[in-house]
Amino acid sequence: MNNLIKLVLAEDEPSLGQIIKESLETRNFEVYLTTNGEEAYDSYRKHKPDILVLDVMMPVKDGFTLAKEIREEDSTIPIIFLTAKSQTKDIIEGFEHGGNDYLKKPFSMEELIVRIKALLHRIILQQSNENISIGNYIFNYTKQTLSFKNETELLTHREAQLLFQLSLKRNAILDRSYVLNKLWGNDDFFNARSMDVFISKLRKKLKKDNSIQIINVRGYGYKMMY
Repeated sequence: MNNLIKLVLAEDEPSLGQIIKESLETRNFEVYLTTNGEEAYDSYRKHKPDILVLDVMMPVKDGFTLAKEIREEDSTIPIIFLTAKSQTKDIIEGFEHGGNDYLKKPFSMEELIVRIKALLHRIILQQSNENISIGNYIFNYTKQTLSFKNETELLTHREAQLLFQLSLKRNAILDRSYVLNKLWGNDDFFNARSMDVFISKLRKKLKKDNSIQIINVRGYGYKMMY
């Protein structure tokens, strides 16, 4: 049991909650299933999980309110929102309340598991200050360096931030509005153009490995694949 990843799941739809719970339990997770925000908060306090997966629309206490309360106690625990909402303002609201990621219903279990592991990996990286392998490059976020064989170059702070976000979403879409609000402060036209420039700079810095691609997913964001 000590090697299991502890997860508190808050989902008020019984059948969906049970499906998620059973699926995760076959993947090395210890899942505490709750059906409303208050139960989830009690479970969080009792079990001290590694990660939280919270439905947004729940009785008694909704997911946004719960996340905000938890953030007052713990600024680092990863939180994923499950939501039927997909408008940009709803997504931004989720991040403003302390969420790290969101998943729109309906979703596949494989996608949920990939996102959970990405968030947990992010915490490990932040705690251990280890290098990140990006194809044949070695990226050190804290030192803001990018190395290829015997060559190392220093990245700007914004380049390092953006590359780190892309690496966390390897082979998945990095939401444009999310990264603009997180790194630039808002997602207006001028900041969006600025991000496009930084994406172009990163493509040039990674061009020595042909297996690495940063592609534009029109209407959504960017995806780094390698």
